[in-house]
Amino acid sequence: MTASLNTILIYARNPAVTSAFYKDHFGFKTTGEMHDGLIELNSPAVGINLLVHQAAKSLKFGQAVVKLMFSVSDVESFKVESAKRGLEFGSIHEANGYQFANAKDPDGNSVAISSRDYRQQVN
Repeated sequence: MTASLNTILIYARNPAVTSAFYKDHFGFKTTGEMHDGLIELNSPAVGINLLVHQAAKSLKFGQAVVKLMFSVSDVESFKVESAKRGLEFGSIHEANGYQFANAKDPDGNSVAISSRDYRQQVN
């Protein structure tokens, strides 16, 4: 038996604000309505869907143990367009044939844009 990863649940201080962040900056589709304590966001393409859940008051934020990595073909262009919408990414880093840049969501969770999926493979 196999299992496929198709959803990530994000705990948020304010689920409406966090849902709007992923909708506005990464194109996720959502009604923004809370059902069963969750706001569902559907991937704009084939990919992972998000569920945003109200965090318990005891939950500690900003401790990065998971980073959401979004694939983009042009990191610089995406970074410039994101800044126009209020999302500032840090410096662009060069890695083995690709680029990436980091930011934080409203709850301090790490998010990044990366061109890794678009790099030229050397055979």
